[in-house]
Amino acid sequence: MNRLLTRLPTWTLLLVVVLTGAYFLLTHEGLYALDDYYYARYAHQLLTGTFGLAPDPQGLLHDPLHERPMIFGPVAVLFALFGVNIISATIWPLLATLGCAGLIWALYRRREPVVAAGAMLLLGLHYFTLNLSNYLYPDNILMFWCLAGAAALLRGREPGRRADWWGLGFALLSFAALLSKETIAYYAPFYLGTLTLDAGRRRHGRFWGAALGTGTVLLAGYLGFYHYYTGDALYRIHLIEQTNEFLKEGNFLAGNRAALLARVTWQPLAFFVEAGLGLMLTLAAVAVGARPEPEAPAERPDRRFWLALGGITLLFYWVGSTSLSQYNPISLLPRMTTPLLPPLALAAGFGLRRLVARGGWPALLAGLGLLLMTGWLRSAVAVLYLLPGLGLLGLGASQWLPRWPRTLRPGTPALALATVLLLALALAVRPVYFMRKPSVSAHFAQSRVIRRHLGPPTRGTVLVDGFLIDNADFTHGFRVPPGLHYRRYFARDSIRITPDYPAWLLLNRATLSNGELTRQLIRYSPDSVLSWYPRRRLVAQDGPVELYEVFRSEK
Repeated sequence: MNRLLTRLPTWTLLLVVVLTGAYFLLTHEGLYALDDYYYARYAHQLLTGTFGLAPDPQGLLHDPLHERPMIFGPVAVLFALFGVNIISATIWPLLATLGCAGLIWALYRRREPVVAAGAMLLLGLHYFTLNLSNYLYPDNILMFWCLAGAAALLRGREPGRRADWWGLGFALLSFAALLSKETIAYYAPFYLGTLTLDAGRRRHGRFWGAALGTGTVLLAGYLGFYHYYTGDALYRIHLIEQTNEFLKEGNFLAGNRAALLARVTWQPLAFFVEAGLGLMLTLAAVAVGARPEPEAPAERPDRRFWLALGGITLLFYWVGSTSLSQYNPISLLPRMTTPLLPPLALAAGFGLRRLVARGGWPALLAGLGLLLMTGWLRSAVAVLYLLPGLGLLGLGASQWLPRWPRTLRPGTPALALATVLLLALALAVRPVYFMRKPSVSAHFAQSRVIRRHLGPPTRGTVLVDGFLIDNADFTHGFRVPPGLHYRRYFARDSIRITPDYPAWLLLNRATLSNGELTRQLIRYSPDSVLSWYPRRRLVAQDGPVELYEVFRSEK
């Protein structure tokens, strides 16, 4: 194999790691919503021994996030090592994101270097993969367990492997995914189908014996745990069904029946294109029916494996339901697609390998398809399709272009390198754009002001916006100093101000001008807030964050 190709996966991995780390640091916005706050709070409770295993005794609080210990459990360890802060709270999703690239590198760096490079780029530099790397959400963590479990299923059934140990690992990884998020269930049809085929052919008995035995023990212990603490072995399933029942007015049968046909036909396709997944789907389609090169005998089973897993998962994402009692397709949100991404990215890697090896009509059709997506979108996301589309169109037409460089003919290492570079450039445009944008939350500036000026022994009332009020205790490590209380800006007429109990106004101009928040949560501007407190004294300022001491208005 050409020396250039053998090094390509390692250089690609390095690029993905550097860009992911840069994106993590340069675009970090702190806590995003209530979900990541609750996960962080559960981690702190686990660390301090105050986490409640049993559900709310009054039956009032039904929180599915409470049942995902593989999300907040590792965060508790990070809190113990590095303290409670937003970086230690989000290292776990970052590690899971980087772990996916590392797994692909380990799987294919020697077997299929072009597949490895392409899949690492398509998965690791996908904008929403990066976007979820610095929020404490379960999606990238689940994606890591999904990819690791599927890889164990693929490699553990190969000849010469210690099948029983691989089966054990497959069961443990699948159980870790279950403890992260319930959508691992979308892999279940493929896993059951693979088991059925192997059983029918009487193959891989040791692998499946170890996997089923371990899985049975784990599942029995899990159900027994719930039965002991809740009296309901299927508590987690019933909790999900109860959540669906509560939200049924917005589902497609009870509250939005007219939109159901669109949701199960053209809407998912439009969503995938708008989310930037059209490139991945196009390259995966090229891999369908592609013939392996003679020097790559291992390509066929791997390619079929990832295509089948991606196709079945895509089908269930398209028309499946999040409920067993009512038909409610999963929300078309980018973060809901993470289980789908690893098999699609790897299938697309095989498609990319087929294009650089042969070019021809598949490259022409793929390029044309990407250019059609570019014309349909007419937005900034279109650059993701424009550059690869033009490149593939040129590659497909190269057989009719006598002046096309000989070193860039299909099958040459230089063409593989150029294609990977073009792919990296197209995928990096959007993340780099957001890395250069100013913060929309000024989280770190706000945290510095709070730590320096509102820590012990400060007392009084802190008036804050409607976003910070729900998670202010996080900045204090979930231990707000005694005598310090947070209130909304609107409490200006009901607070007590005395010499020994002052009032503080914390004004975050970035938060108050955040378009996403002002559309949903915040209905006031910085100037209007300041007008409510005419008697004030600036105490500290850090960028767009200002802290004032406010005084009682004169009657």
